[in-house]
Amino acid sequence: MGGPQEPSDAGQTTRSRIQLATLPTVGALYRRALLGALPGTGSRRAEQPPAVELGVAGIAIDRGRLADYDRVCGFRLTDRLPATFPHVLGFPLALRLMTAPDFPIPLAGVVHVGNRITVHRPIDAAETLDFVAYATNLRPHDRGRQIDVVLVGAVGDEEVWRGVSTYLGREQTSGDGERANRGDRPPAPRAWAHWRVERQLGPAYARVSGDHNPIHTSQLGARLFGFRRPIAHGMWSKARCLAALEPRLPDAYTVDVAFKLPVPLPSTAAFGSTSAGDFALRDLRDRPHLFGTLREQ
Repeated sequence: MGGPQEPSDAGQTTRSRIQLATLPTVGALYRRALLGALPGTGSRRAEQPPAVELGVAGIAIDRGRLADYDRVCGFRLTDRLPATFPHVLGFPLALRLMTAPDFPIPLAGVVHVGNRITVHRPIDAAETLDFVAYATNLRPHDRGRQIDVVLVGAVGDEEVWRGVSTYLGREQTSGDGERANRGDRPPAPRAWAHWRVERQLGPAYARVSGDHNPIHTSQLGARLFGFRRPIAHGMWSKARCLAALEPRLPDAYTVDVAFKLPVPLPSTAAFGSTSAGDFALRDLRDRPHLFGTLREQ
């Protein structure tokens, strides 16, 4: 897939736990990241993933927010959490980890290149979740460095959900790092659905996810990061694909995606899938937005 690798803690020192009383505020974290990107304000970056994990307990599900999320992403309105919903619940924890001054890769300009989610069992909206976030597997890439940010969701002592997001920090490199293998990918599934993605999707998804990154919501913000217009959140694209596959989703599965070209707002995207669990989202010129696989556990 070229997406997240299985996180390896080989050589990693034991992580200490920092338990938070509540989830961090996302807006303040983004402001910290933007201020840290200003010339002369950056701090020395660590050469290894932080030897800490952040935890927060007792996160209740707001059913109103869940219903709004289902509508924006195309899921049916039920009390069962979509596979991507715990990601948005726990995202502030991962963002706090990534906006630490010594995090190896600065958040400004980072690219979300892959995401793998494992659902161990269905999660009901009546349950409360405990989250832990940590970073691992910092490695070279031919365009910079990649790192995996792991978010684990548990009910009591039972792990029920795990997400691994791979982020690429673009840097000047020798080109000796990991490269995307374009020669072994099977043909993309034939498109059987076309989705019109309107401009207002960016702010709508930001409201239900809590991720107000300006590249998704602001023309100026998008241009500051090199985009002609705002782009859809990558995790919305993954969620929308899962919503299309919802009638055949098993109770326990892993869904892995590699993000390719962003989805500009507005635009039209073409979705296709196979009975084997492979799927793809492309533009009308057949260029890929994402490739994915879904496998039952």
